[in-house]
Amino acid sequence: MSSPKRSAAGGEIARRASRVKSRSAGIGGPIPRRGGKTRATAEAGTKKRPFYKRLPKEFRHDGFTFRQIARKRNAAIYEQTWTGCRSPSVAYEVVRVRRREGFQIGGRFIPPAEVYPRSQQWGKLGWTFCDKDAAFVKLHALEIER
Repeated sequence: MSSPKRSAAGGEIARRASRVKSRSAGIGGPIPRRGGKTRATAEAGTKKRPFYKRLPKEFRHDGFTFRQIARKRNAAIYEQTWTGCRSPSVAYEVVRVRRREGFQIGGRFIPPAEVYPRSQQWGKLGWTFCDKDAAFVKLHALEIER
């Protein structure tokens, strides 16, 4: 329990604080406004960039497992592992990450997302390396090109 001295002292401190507040706040008078009230408008949301769903950290495609091991802005390295044998071979794919806008298919909206390069874009937006160090050199070169 608290001692009588403490509660009396605590009460005095609270009374002093209350008096200071009432003097500084100007109790009884209206709080001055600096300008009119700002209203939300539909245009406010249009200045933001759309959210793009990021590439997955790991995915499977055509018997391979791809696992992201590095990412720098719009470039990434994926470790590619063949899962069809006991001692899987490993390769490294360096890709430029592209973005596509959202679109409608049959009344359903597909949101904006990052995309992995297609096979036809290999050599321009994607490269395969057997050596991990070479893949990191290419990633660094892509970062400098920006």
